[in-house]
This record gives sequence, C-alpha cells and structure tokens, in this order.
Amino acid sequence: MTAIDEGLCSPVTVGHDAAVADAALLDALVTTEVALARAWASRGVAPQSAAEEISAALGWPQTGPHVHGLTVQTLAAASRTGGNPVIPLVAQLKNRVPADARVWIHRGATSQDILDTALMLIAQNAVAEIRGFLDATVAALGTLAGAHRDEVAAARTLTQHAVPTTVGARAAGWLRGVRRARTRVSELQFPAQLGGAGGTLASFVEIGGGDAAAALPAALAIELGLDAPDAPWHVTRWPVTELADALVQVVDALGKLATDVATLSRTEIGELAEGSGGGSSAMPQKQNPVESVLIRSAALRAPQLGATLHLASALAADERPDGAWHAEWPTLRELLRLALGASAHAAALVSGLRVDAVAVARNLALTRGLIVAERLSLVLSPIIGKDRVAEIVSAAATGDDLAILVRQAMPAASALDVDRLLDPAAYTGLAAPLVDDAIEPTTQEEE
Repeated sequence: MTAIDEGLCSPVTVGHDAAVADAALLDALVTTEVALARAWASRGVAPQSAAEEISAALGWPQTGPHVHGLTVQTLAAASRTGGNPVIPLVAQLKNRVPADARVWIHRGATSQDILDTALMLIAQNAVAEIRGFLDATVAALGTLAGAHRDEVAAARTLTQHAVPTTVGARAAGWLRGVRRARTRVSELQFPAQLGGAGGTLASFVEIGGGDAAAALPAALAIELGLDAPDAPWHVTRWPVTELADALVQVVDALGKLATDVATLSRTEIGELAEGSGGGSSAMPQKQNPVESVLIRSAALRAPQLGATLHLASALAADERPDGAWHAEWPTLRELLRLALGASAHAAALVSGLRVDAVAVARNLALTRGLIVAERLSLVLSPIIGKDRVAEIVSAAATGDDLAILVRQAMPAASALDVDRLLDPAAYTGLAAPLVDDAIEPTTQEEE
C-alpha cells in the first residue's frame, strides 16, 4: 500500500510530524489498551499477573520499544467495517496475549474511550515538542528585540509609511504574540477518556463495582501520564476545542511573524533576510524567504481546521455522533502537524534572521522627513494652523525641503528646535520601554 501523504504537498511539516503519524497513533492505541488493563489491576479488580502478561506481550512502559507486531496498513484496512480502528485492534491484541489475560483487553471500554485517550496521548506529546520550539523562538526574539532596541525604522500602515518605530519594537510585538500562544498551550489539559458505551461507566460498575469504576478513569490517566478527567467528556468536547484554539493561536502568532519577515525581505525593501534563503528553479539570483513561506502556508490552513473541529466537536449529537466524531481525528492530527512544522521552522527562522541596517535607514528616509508628519501636525497646528501645516506637507511631498519649509513658516519661533522636531529617532514614543518590558520576562526565564 502506498502512503498518501509523505509531505510532498506539505513541505512545512516534513520531518516534524512523526509525533502524530499513523504509527504514533497506533502505538498510542495499543498503549491505551495496555494502560486500561494495568488500571484495572491497580484497583485490585484484574489480577496483577494478567496486567504483567499484557504489558510484556504488547510493550510497556509506553516510552519503551513497542513489540505489538501490528501494522498500520493491516489495521487501517480492517477499520472500514466498524468505522474506526479500535474494533479490529481489540481482536488483534487479544490474539497476541496469553489466553488467561485476554479478558482484560478492552475490558468494559468502548471504542471512543480508547481512541479519544490515544489522541490525547499523541496530542500531549506533540504539544511538548511545539512548546520546545516556542521556547527557542521566544528566546531568539528576545535577543533580536534587545539588539535592535533603538534602531529606528519606518512603520507601515495599509502598506504605506506611517510613523517611526524601531526594529526592536516590531520584534517585541512578535515576541509578545508568540509568548502568549506559548502560555496558551502550556495551560492545556489532556484528560483521559473513560465512560463506556453511553458515558455512564455502567460496564465498569458491573465489572468491578462502583468504587473501582469511579476510580478507574484517574487510574488510567496515571498509567498514561495524562490528566484525570472529572467526568466522561465523550460529547462534551472541550479537550478538543480548547486544544484546537490553542494550536490555531500558535500558528497565528507564527504566521504574523512570517508575514512581516516575508514582506520586509522583499527585494525593494530588504530590511530583513533569512539566514539561509531558498533558491529558484529558474532564477539563480533569488534567495527566497522559504522559512517564512512555509510558516505562512501553515497559517493559511490552520484556522479552518480549528473551525472544523468546533463544527464537529462542539455540536456532537447524542452520546456519540454519527460522523462528527470521525471527522475530528484527521482534522485534529493535521492541525497538530501544522503547529509542529510551523513552530519548528519559526525557531530556525528567528535564530538566523538578519537585519540590514543600511536598508532600514534608507527606507526610513524615502519620504524625505514626512515620516514625522503626524508630529508636525501635533506641534505646529496650534501655532500656524492646520491648513498651513497641510500646505507644508504637500509641498514637501512634491520635493521641497521639509526643514526649510518649516523654518520659513515659523520665523518667529526661534526657540523651536526644528532639527529635533524632524528627527525620526525623537518620535518613537515608548518604543524603547515597550521593548524592555517585552524582553524582561525572557531574560528572567533564561536566568
């Protein structure tokens, strides 16, 4: 069987999606089944010997080598009949454990218990990787912002020069966005799911009694290193929607960074350059901002995946929906995959990002001083009137010297420091302290 997706159409994720690959999900499904048997044993219901036999036959601990012997291709082909991979998985697992232990494979569980828990398991592992990449990105952005704290640049609004800013202030904005997204994923919960066929744990009560059944979800979570659920969440899908929202926020923040880098690395702007630009198949002179391009490709796809998860998860019908639950699996995995790829590329992008100070200064001067037109209006309008200021700006826009125009308009204002009034570096407001405020938490984290 030929794999449909090795990343040929998704270069942003190539090399960064092992944590959510089919093989990883299969391992997580098997691990969850083993953990359930171990949880039964921890509550004194299943024989400890059965849990040990299952663990030995199928591979435990979960961080160790998996010896279950199952293949993705075989399980996928067998999943069509029942509509999910857990149904054929159970039969195949029972054939791989000693006869006296088989009854404790999948004991009391429904397919959704195993699949939801396995998805939380791979999501937790993927988010840990994403968090590591975000840590690296935050650290690199803090360094970049601090190094260019006072380097004055042109801020652009609606594609046009607006007022002065600093390279550091722009980087500090990226930093705040990425740090906020990192906080969001750091606060996520990954609860195990265990509710039985209708979410009442009736099967577990029947098998082990009320006390054991009540304690079993937490015992399963402990075995897997997941969060203990306060109740079955089979159709209360906040673990999925909150995860989706956090992942979209991550990719959004990285997409903003990538969009600015791509724009500022345009040939005619040239203020930024990636550490190692990509080439072109036809134009050997090009150094494309490939990292930014790849991150943007993820950022353009992620929001609709999040929307799909809300549509499917939040509106789950009955005690298990017909098709909506099934739609979650590939959608959530693809969103995790994009966040993994985007965050990995962002860490690489920022660590190698170069600032061209000459280009920054050149672009700042393109409007011949009109970058401070807002300041002129604020300072001069009360003295010479708004209309006269507008005349000065209009004349300067056609090529007249702005400093001369200002001095001619104000012969009586000898105390006015025209050079400082027109200096972009003197009109960056609170840019510097805003940078300091942004990088201070990063410095504390490093310490």
